[in-house]
Amino acid sequence: MTGAAFPATAPEGGRNSILGDWWRAIDRWVLGAAVALMGVGLMLTLAASPPLADKNGLWTYHYAARHVVFVVASFGILIAVSMCATRAVRRAGVLLFLGFGLATALLPVLGTDFGKGAHRWYSLGLFSLQPSEFLKPGFAITAAWLIAGGCDRNGPPGMTISAILAATIAVTLAMQPDFGQAALILGVWAVMIFVAGASIWILPGLGVLVGVGGWFAYRNSEHVARRIDGYWAESLDPNTQLAYAQAAVREGGLFGVGAAQGQVKWTLPDAHTDFIIAVAAEEFGLIFTLSLIGLFLFIVLHSMNRLTTERDTFVRLAGTGLAALFGMQAFVNLSVAIRLLPAKGMTLPFVSYGGSSMIATAFAMGAILALTRTRDPAAETGSAL
Repeated sequence: MTGAAFPATAPEGGRNSILGDWWRAIDRWVLGAAVALMGVGLMLTLAASPPLADKNGLWTYHYAARHVVFVVASFGILIAVSMCATRAVRRAGVLLFLGFGLATALLPVLGTDFGKGAHRWYSLGLFSLQPSEFLKPGFAITAAWLIAGGCDRNGPPGMTISAILAATIAVTLAMQPDFGQAALILGVWAVMIFVAGASIWILPGLGVLVGVGGWFAYRNSEHVARRIDGYWAESLDPNTQLAYAQAAVREGGLFGVGAAQGQVKWTLPDAHTDFIIAVAAEEFGLIFTLSLIGLFLFIVLHSMNRLTTERDTFVRLAGTGLAALFGMQAFVNLSVAIRLLPAKGMTLPFVSYGGSSMIATAFAMGAILALTRTRDPAAETGSAL
């Protein structure tokens, strides 16, 4: 595989600067957009979380202060990963996949649902951990490694192995139940195999499988059935999160009602996480919300555009998978808020409150930046792990 090497030309003084080389090679536009999203997330968490803190008898800015810690840690992780060579990114991704794959499989036994009807977290005292957040970027990198290996002459059946892994993870997540994350894994895998040259007819086949899985979930899970029934209802129950979110979007208009003036955060229990875009729409308006969506689109499209010229199969597939993961998760979260999709319990990357989501997204974004860095095409790391 192509390594993350840099030109050997030394600056004045005869020494190469690691930071200077990194800065010249990194996609600074995507880095800036990611930092902007983190800043927006801080602002919206500061606006949305005080009502929940007051309700739980905590300091008003308890969740906002914790979010600051998450952002600082995540920024450090993003920068550190973006400096890694391709081989290091690949190894880290595979380790994430193995470790958090096992942790996700053990959730039905050791996990908790925090009263939300789905066992998705480990309660660790001062904080909780959602292993599926780390599993997703780990899967994208591992699947890319397998598929790229399968493209080599006499290579392993990487496409088949990655398909088995994708199906296994989807079933494991569905058992929590977490059908949104399961569908996301399958969607990311579908994008990657399409880029790798698989037949386009695989995509409608996956769509049928997801539909059958959704029907089975509807028939056998009260938690899923309640959400789907609420989605299909002609008129929303005014006391549901979807109804509150839609009312907030309408109330905000073009320019919003003003910072800290919104009311939806006092009624939405997940205003700081899954429905944070409703707070953004109400307090800052449609123009601000569209600008936020534009940042997500820019990161995904600009990253994929850089990957179109990449000759290394692993780099191209892993970068595409991670960018697709980032974009698809944002799309699902935003679509739920305006009732394009049933409620999924999925965070908005870099914006929603949550340590697991923030740190896992930082790793994924750091990996995207590492894989889209300007590299010396003569440097090769080989296909081994």
